[in-house]
Amino acid sequence: MTEMVYGAVPVADGEPILPKWWRTLDKWALSCILMLFAVGLLLGLAASPPLAEKNGFAPFHYVQRQAFFGGLAMIAMMLTSMMSPTVVRRLAVVGFLVAFVALMFLPFFGTDFGKGATRWYSLGFASVQPSEFLKPGFVVVAAWMMAANLEINGPPGKAWSFGLCLTIVLMLALQPDFGQACLVLFGWGVMYFVAGAPMVLLVGMACMVVIAGTVAYSNSEHFARRIDGFLSADVDPTTQLGYATNAIREGGLFGVGVGEGEVKWSLPDAHTDFIIAVAAEEYGLVLVLCIIALYATVVVRSLMRLMRERDPFIRLAGTGLACMFAVQAMINMGVAVRLLPAKGMTLPFVSYGGSSVIASGIALGMLLAFTRTRPQGEISALLSRGRG
Repeated sequence: MTEMVYGAVPVADGEPILPKWWRTLDKWALSCILMLFAVGLLLGLAASPPLAEKNGFAPFHYVQRQAFFGGLAMIAMMLTSMMSPTVVRRLAVVGFLVAFVALMFLPFFGTDFGKGATRWYSLGFASVQPSEFLKPGFVVVAAWMMAANLEINGPPGKAWSFGLCLTIVLMLALQPDFGQACLVLFGWGVMYFVAGAPMVLLVGMACMVVIAGTVAYSNSEHFARRIDGFLSADVDPTTQLGYATNAIREGGLFGVGVGEGEVKWSLPDAHTDFIIAVAAEEYGLVLVLCIIALYATVVVRSLMRLMRERDPFIRLAGTGLACMFAVQAMINMGVAVRLLPAKGMTLPFVSYGGSSVIASGIALGMLLAFTRTRPQGEISALLSRGRG
């Protein structure tokens, strides 16, 4: 139906999958993603040995696990990027349903690993965080609903997606996991804005977020403690934020030297939530700016390609995935430099974490699939034809 309305040109193509994939892929974005993963392994070599020693493992235990999970993520990303948007959508719906059910049963069968928030299933040899896999699936499902809403006599997909979004946000807030809840709400808001949402509704949503934050602050000690620590004029040097702030200050422009950093011996989450503090201390502002540039390249190139896309589903889903990827990175780095309250959110492809890196690989594989060039012409040609 979308092809009939927006004029995509069906082409019978006998070209082999791999040459066609390589010819149509955004190679710059793929290269930046691979470099981010390589930087993550490099920083893991610096940040994880102290924790491995503390837990009685071999010095590079966590690096080896990151390499293993990262390898699975790269395979998942490559395979997903070779799929057509229709196949990606179908698999995303199935994956979303599985992750949604897993999230529902998390309060009964999940564990908090002593961190005060029930977010994981413990499998013995590893743990799984359903919310990481839920995010890309939700983006694709919500984009599908919104795109259906744009069709003639289509279903009320925008309203359905909003109800689904609120349900997921509530489930995440009850864990509590306010960081992931905000990320899901932001992803939906971006897609809704691109789909043509009125500004009054967006302002109303912002007011709802403020009200929800006030209620959470009044009723959640976990949430209130993080907000109070963020708003405090003085930073306790013995807290994670204090250690991270000092490490970034000590790093300066070029860092204190490879292996010479001290923050990794003090921060329990140096290899996950505060990996950017390790990068800033040992390699300096130069490496941090390179990391930011890699993220920016992936996001900007993806959005530029999506601007030329005719299919509203691909445009919405790709925009949601790209913006969610960017904001997660911004939140992680913003927390480390005390621009945002602590969220407990990983830096995609750089931080240690099996669920995080695999889910990021799937999400970026979907984005690469949506941004591949297709035989359809550009949307600017369609608009020009309409004006003529």
